[in-house]
Amino acid sequence: MPAVLRRWFFARKPDAGFVLTDFPATLLQALVFDEWLDVRDESLDGVMAAPSASGPVIEHYRTLGLLHAAPETASA
Repeated sequence: MPAVLRRWFFARKPDAGFVLTDFPATLLQALVFDEWLDVRDESLDGVMAAPSASGPVIEHYRTLGLLHAAPETASA
């Protein structure tokens, strides 16, 4: 997981919105990102998966009820 992304995440203002592309790319990255959000007492409003998103990441956010759109090629 890029240290630069971690530094950015913890340095930004808590109320500043953000959009991430191509991250998290793996289930492990998604789980670590969830921990980062918990540490800052923040949450995601939703997730839109790119066609290149991995199935486990899509399923993780679908299970959490955050997935708004999944690529047509992803298995449900």
